Amino acid sequence: FEASSAIEVQPLFDTEETKSTGLVNRLIAEADHPQADVFWSGDPARVFLLVERGLVEPYVSPAATSIPEAFKAADGSWTGVAGRVRVLLVNRNRVKPGEIPTSVRDLADPRWRGQTAIANPLFGTTTMHVAAWFAAWGDSAATAFLDTLRANDVRIASSNGEVKRLVTSGEVAFGLTDTDDANEAISGGANVAVVYPDQDGFGALVMPTVVVLVRGSPHPEAGRQLIDYIVSPDVERSLADRAGYMALGTPRTGLPSIRSVAAVRAMQVDYAKVADAMERIQPWLRGWVGLE
Repeated sequence: FEASSAIEVQPLFDTEETKSTGLVNRLIAEADHPQADVFWSGDPARVFLLVERGLVEPYVSPAATSIPEAFKAADGSWTGVAGRVRVLLVNRNRVKPGEIPTSVRDLADPRWRGQTAIANPLFGTTTMHVAAWFAAWGDSAATAFLDTLRANDVRIASSNGEVKRLVTSGEVAFGLTDTDDANEAISGGANVAVVYPDQDGFGALVMPTVVVLVRGSPHPEAGRQLIDYIVSPDVERSLADRAGYMALGTPRTGLPSIRSVAAVRAMQVDYAKVADAMERIQPWLRGWVGLE
């Protein structure tokens, strides 16, 4: 982008353990004097925390015409580009072919007690996944499931990357992670299977990355140009081919372990409701992980 536009980009990233959380809080804190022009989030829910506060400037990018309507806002408040899916990563050395899990609910199956893992739900995409359960299933069903997970001695890892390590090392039989981490495991030669869960039921959670223009940003025109670049088919293809992401607006499936968006039964969620749940359940989640 810098080479083609002569615009210098000064990126700022979150850590693995605080993916999107830190930057969202910073953007909220800077609301009266925005310092950023563009926010590119690894999941869609946290963007709604900004949208609901009026911190996003709508922009309908002409480069996003191929992105399906389900993955962008009609008013241009947010645009999805490429994405990941929450999947089960299974160690084939520990799990027999006839016992491969097919649902996230298998994480709570007593026969796998102490042999499964999820990332800390206070951070990253696991926060969104848990919030999606609350939004889609209701508080009672979601809390019951998570309590069952706890009773089943699920391992709480520091990150999705740590879940991948636990599975590939054989320390656990399977775990819940993202498709990019799962693809890294396969690329590294691990004897693992990638399961898109609940394909005969409520579906797997699809998480497009989402880009927005910050309201009142210091360089709005440069921000629009960067958004045009990010949502372009070329960037989607690059993310699909090199980073284990699912292309949303192109027919490419990317790497062999990554399904096309048309081949995945997606969990039906309202991202705005997921964002609301994500804020609301934080105190409960802190207690669930043992911090309160």
